[in-house]
Amino acid sequence: MADPKNRWPQNVPGAFYVDEQCLDHDCCATIAPGHFRRNDAGGHYYVFKQPSTPEEYSKCMGALEACPVCAIGCDGKRTWWRIWQIGRSHR
Repeated sequence: MADPKNRWPQNVPGAFYVDEQCLDHDCCATIAPGHFRRNDAGGHYYVFKQPSTPEEYSKCMGALEACPVCAIGCDGKRTWWRIWQIGRSHR
């Protein structure tokens, strides 16, 4: 399970992050390329853009679930609150 205390400093602030457990698999960038980017020098991925629509959240959650080493974390409360806000604004 990802640990927010060990998140890479390249992660932008927000609900999703990649921590130091990342072993440079590319599944996150394959599933959500608009949100995960590789740090070539460090050999790991990080979140460069937080999701802002329900579809983007779904892709990032898919990346989190697919990560073979559980290096992607999510502040669940903030994430679901944001999805709720976005959903209400599109009504």
